[in-house]
Amino acid sequence: MNAPTVAPVTGRKHWTAAEARAIIDQPFMDLLFQAQTVHRQHFDPNRIQLSRLLSIKTGGCPEDCGYCSQSARHGSELTASKLLEVQRVIAEAKKAKAAGATRYCMGAAWRSPKERDMAQVVAMVEGVKALGMETCMTLGMLDAGQARRLKDAGLDYYNHNVDTSESHYANVVTTRTYADRLETLAVVRDSGIKVCSGGILGLGEGQGDRVEMLVTLANLPEPPDSVPINLLIAIPGTPMENAAPVDPIDFVRAVALARIMMPESHVRLSAGRTEMSDEMQALCFFAGANSIFMGDTLLTAANPGDDHDMRLLAKLGMQPMVAWEHAPEDAEPRALSRDEMPVPILR
Repeated sequence: MNAPTVAPVTGRKHWTAAEARAIIDQPFMDLLFQAQTVHRQHFDPNRIQLSRLLSIKTGGCPEDCGYCSQSARHGSELTASKLLEVQRVIAEAKKAKAAGATRYCMGAAWRSPKERDMAQVVAMVEGVKALGMETCMTLGMLDAGQARRLKDAGLDYYNHNVDTSESHYANVVTTRTYADRLETLAVVRDSGIKVCSGGILGLGEGQGDRVEMLVTLANLPEPPDSVPINLLIAIPGTPMENAAPVDPIDFVRAVALARIMMPESHVRLSAGRTEMSDEMQALCFFAGANSIFMGDTLLTAANPGDDHDMRLLAKLGMQPMVAWEHAPEDAEPRALSRDEMPVPILR
């Protein structure tokens, strides 16, 4: 039987929920074939972007995000800390670079940064950028002035996840609105900083919510350059500590849909990889994920260590990307010919 024909996605496309639902609901093998075909049209399928995430200010956040251990409103018993010193952050970035990371992400548990902290944050960006690494920050909501200061300091990416669908959002967060999230993304985009935005699976949402979330991201004026797909880590003391686990196949389906609708974005496996088998992660890579967080800690949660990740990538024959490696600008999306299709080697 011939493989299914995959039509290339050319140029920008406005996706409807019905189109996206038809893609994610198709037979699993057809979905993976389509996602891998789209992936190969834009990226080397055997290369992966490596990031490292550091919590530069932990705990004490006034928001009530139901999944987060850093909220001051929850009983996770996390001890709040002050903003780290600049030199400590740069020293940690040097270690991350030595371990193979090309992007360094810094996160602070704030609703939004205060003016008194901006100079220190700007110095962190400048110091990490001077190491030759891509820089990313997630500091909560930003105004235009703050975004310009970060851009001038050399910030490459700003992360601000939409978390879930607009329909389900109020069941997860009540201290800010979905419109607030989208406004921050607009401020970041207008400043010239690349947008990093994705969501979390396992927040009690349905398949329709996952589709709606990814359609929202794909239909932004420009799709995010980086799309983290998180698997909920159910942390004791948070409102979602007893959330039902996500079916692994459903998670892979979401990754595949993200790749198909946002073909030039880096799709990152983020939180929750400690709960994923090597086989599940390999399926996610086949479905189009091409970025991971390194290190044994992800903000306040566990993450597979560097040794484990390097062993997995070696088993899969995958190599790290270099800094600023993206989909080529002159790539022309097309369907792969039969001769270009990967074929098994029989032994």
